[in-house]
Amino acid sequence: MKLRPLGEKVLVKRVEAESQTASGIFLPESAKEKPQEATVVALGDGKALDNGSRSAFQVNVGDKVLIGKWSGTEVKMNDEEMLIMGEDDILAVFD
Repeated sequence: MKLRPLGEKVLVKRVEAESQTASGIFLPESAKEKPQEATVVALGDGKALDNGSRSAFQVNVGDKVLIGKWSGTEVKMNDEEMLIMGEDDILAVFD
């Protein structure tokens, strides 16, 4: 099953949380923080403009992006957790 976001929405997948601290201590699942780095998986059609056209996205599929810790709506597909959010919820793109 595929999921295609609508309008100005973006589908992203968070990167895996670190399971070990810098000093070598292994963290249980409950102690891991939500990572703010994600990969763009799919894009909608773009925001509808007043003249009837659609605006272009500033991100592309495959881009690594910085998102807020509590941004988006969690969706589970094929045992993978992803987020759907508006493009304006993306804070930055990693180069």
